Order: sequence, then structure tokens, then C-alpha cells
Amino acid sequence: MRFLTFVIPALFLLNACTQKEPVVLNHLPLDSLKTQIAKFAPVKIGYDDSALSEGDQAALQDLVAAGKIMDEIFLRQVDARNVTLREALNRMNNQEGNVLKAYFDICMGRYDRLEDNQPFINTDQPHPPGANFYPEDMSKDEFEQWIADHPEDEDAFRGTFTVVRRSEEGGLKAIPYSEEYRQLLEQAAFHLREAAQKTTNSSLKIYLTSRAEAFASNDYFQSDMDWMDLADHDIEVVIGPYEVYEDELFNYKAAFEIFLTLVDREDSQRLKKVSQYLDPMERRLPIPDVHKNFNRGKASPIVSVDLVFSGGDTKSGVQTIAFNLPNDERVREAKGSKKVMLKNVSRAKYEQISRRIMERVLVPGDFERTSFEAFFNHVLLHEMVHGLGPGNITVNGEATTVAGSLREQYSVMEEAKADVVGLYQFKYLVDEGVFDKSLADQLFPSFVGGIFRSVRFGGGSAHGGANLITLNYLMEKGGIEFLAGEERFRVNDDKIEAAVRDLAHDLLMLQALGDYEGTKTFLAKYRVESPELMLVLGKLSDIPVDIKPIFEVEQ
Repeated sequence: MRFLTFVIPALFLLNACTQKEPVVLNHLPLDSLKTQIAKFAPVKIGYDDSALSEGDQAALQDLVAAGKIMDEIFLRQVDARNVTLREALNRMNNQEGNVLKAYFDICMGRYDRLEDNQPFINTDQPHPPGANFYPEDMSKDEFEQWIADHPEDEDAFRGTFTVVRRSEEGGLKAIPYSEEYRQLLEQAAFHLREAAQKTTNSSLKIYLTSRAEAFASNDYFQSDMDWMDLADHDIEVVIGPYEVYEDELFNYKAAFEIFLTLVDREDSQRLKKVSQYLDPMERRLPIPDVHKNFNRGKASPIVSVDLVFSGGDTKSGVQTIAFNLPNDERVREAKGSKKVMLKNVSRAKYEQISRRIMERVLVPGDFERTSFEAFFNHVLLHEMVHGLGPGNITVNGEATTVAGSLREQYSVMEEAKADVVGLYQFKYLVDEGVFDKSLADQLFPSFVGGIFRSVRFGGGSAHGGANLITLNYLMEKGGIEFLAGEERFRVNDDKIEAAVRDLAHDLLMLQALGDYEGTKTFLAKYRVESPELMLVLGKLSDIPVDIKPIFEVEQ
């Protein structure tokens, strides 16, 4: 969906302090941007640090300071012009500037996160697929040809923690993050070391110290291992470069972010039992055993937390409700991965957005079967099953990874896999007594209703695209039906389990085979907005698309 395509040219000229020439801005109409801003419901994110030790309370403030530097790095990763543009917006002192700055802050730049990264400022400068990780004028072919001609550069060019730049001779070169963002990373490392000095938790002290060292060495392996070893802690924090969504050219380059949270120990203990079923869940994946992965580490901590502050990649646009890290396959094979559930954010989204959408898009009988517990526990399983299935694979006799084989298509396929395989495993865990039996009847309606929240993020996003795939595939198989007379969707209880199993199989096999061309064909068929979907989405314009967190810790 595109809300408006015309622009108001050259409305003003501003002198930015970092640029001699005037900054010329054009932008979409303010009324349109106000409509976009209204799609994000402001929600105060409070926190209670009364249970923290005095040292941890002091460390919390240093971690917020480090987190704000993740904002600065991420702005530069998104667009080389972002800092200058922000300065220009800050110098405006009128309604126009306030509106532009408000949406710039929500999107962490000038690209509309709800409109497939279409620019709303300087609309004549489209979003480069490679963001600011690569030269804006570099094509995929040039990148691949350089590697073919300079095979010694391949690891650095495809590396997760490098940017690619033009050399003085006009060729290409890889620069480590530790060099590209050195000054900012030195500041962040300082705050991490300050926090490490103040915390009373020894494992947190180790992690913060090793992560500060990683900012200088550009080697994040040991600090990821140390993060997995956090124990008996009240502050759960992860900071650094992780997700590759922003790199739409190859999905190689990781963006900087932070999640700063407080642990709910009682809730975490309740969720812990799910991790005991990793092996059984791997064994029952609907693919041949040869493609199953029993080599990853079996540690799979699950932590229920309340968010205190987020920054960088995760702050832009749609807010995260859970995450599963680290992404390094070496760490996953050694220790597994950690699932962190942001319960206060999940509940805010469910109450303000999801239930209102479900009431309008589902038939009444299905809406009555929805619940927050079913919604929340599916999110938990989504994060759990990121660690299941193919990871390191062999394609044409060469060792590689699923991410390396599927490249720019990996993120959307991995999110679809996590949604669908999580759904596939849910009923099994109910039968095993891990989840309450009442959730069996609530599972599918709660999931299907949740699809219509996520597709509003835009089909170009990984999560929005994943939900388009799921909706269209399950409708094709008869697991979801559209009732034209009521203009609502219904779960077909007789068909949906088999349809979910089939989709889980197809997604996992495309990953297991590293089938780039097959994945492209699959996405072309199912990552589309159907007339039925568009009809229903048209009725949701008064419901926010997501929340805009207002962090009390910053007040």
C-alpha cells in the first residue's frame, strides 16, 4: 500500500552545521505524515528497579548511555545522510519541522518503515537495498565480480561485521565495524566498562567487559558465549550488531541494537520447561532425518523480562516483542540460543492492537476463542524454533549456511519458518502437558487473528512478508477460509493442522537444500496481497499499527 506518491518540492533550505552547501528537503504532505504517526500508539514503558542491588541500579544508567550510542551507529548504517538530515530537522522551529522530526524519530531515518522503506523526506533519493553497508551505486553483479577477481577478499566482503566502501582507485574494499564506527564504539565500550564495575553480578560483569573488548577487536564470538552464560541475574541486556534485516541486498550485514530489560524470575522459571523439549521437537520436524540438526548446543535459556530501554535497529518502526540470539552458528552449535520474551511490550500490543483487529477480521466464534496466553506462548515457540532445523548445510558439495545460500531471501523465510514450525509444535506441547489444555482450542484462532496485525507492517518487511506467505498458503490448503458475505476469515478446524504441517515441510526443505531459485519462485507465489486481505485491511485504518514506546528511564 502506498498512501501518497506526490511530493512538495524544495519547501525550504537549511544550513546544517556539518555541511557547507544548503540542505534541500522535499517531503510528502504533512497530513499524510500525521496519518502515519497516528498509526503508532504512544505507550509509556515504565520499570521498577526496587528489587535491584544498589550497584545494578547504577549500572542501569550506564547501560542506557551505551544504548543511546547504538541509535547513533544505526542511523549511520541506515543512510549516510541521516545525521546531517537530523541536524537540519532539529534547526527547524515550526510545525513542519516537528512533524518531520517526529516521524523521522519513529522510523530512525527518512524511510517509512510501514511503506516498504519508501522515502518520505528527499523523496527523489530512493532507499538503497544495501542501506549504508555498501556503496550506493554498487550492484550485486559488481560485488560478486569483485570477489571472483579477488577471492582473498571474500570472507571480509561477506562478513557480518564489515562495511564495503569505494577505494581511492574506484574499486571496493571491506572495512571492519571497529574501524568504521571506532569513535562511537569507544564511547559505548566506556559505558559498558563503567556498568561492569558497578554491577554486583559476576556473569554480567564478564559479559559487559568482553562485549566492550569486542567493539575494539570486531570479534563478537566470546562475548556472545559470555552472554549465553549470564546466570542469577536481574538485568538482562544484549548490545551490539545482530540482525541483518536492514541489508536487503544480501542479508549479510548486522545492524547495531540494544535490549535493556529486567528479569521476571518467577515467569522465567515457568517458561523454562519448554526448553526441555528441544530434542523431541527437532525429531518431529516434518522433513527427512538427514536434514534435521542435532549438532546445535542443547542449552536454550528462556527469560521472561520487562523492557526498560531499546535502541538502534530494534527501535525503528515496528517494535520487537521477543528475540532469539545470538545468530552466530558457531555459538548455537556450542551453546544453543537464548529466547527473551518482552512481556510488557507483548501485553501492550495485544491489548491496544491485536484484540481490536481480531474482533473485526475473525468470525465471532473464532474471536471468542482468542487469548493473550495463546498469543504470548506462540511468540515463545516462534523464538524457540529459530534454533531448530537446518543451519549449516552443504550445497553442490560445498559447506555453507542457510543464510548464506538464501541470501536476501533468508530473513523472510526464517521468520515464516519460525511462525509456522512454532505453530506446528504448539499442539504437541499441549498434548505433552507443557501448556494448559485450554490453549488447544485457542491456538489457531489467536494465530490467524495475529496475522492481520503483522501484515500491516508491509509485505516488504521480513515479518510482514512471512505472514503473507502463511496466510496465502493456508488459504490455498483450506485451513483458513474467507467468508465473502461476512467479509471475515474463519479457521477450518478440520484442515488447518495438516495445512500447517505441509507449510512447515515446504519451508524447511527450501532451507535444507539451500534452494535459492526455488525460494524465489515460492516467494513470488505466496508473498502477495490478496483482494480478500486488502478488503479486510481497509476496515482497520482507525486501529494503530504498532506502539511507540516512551521510556520512563529517559524522562
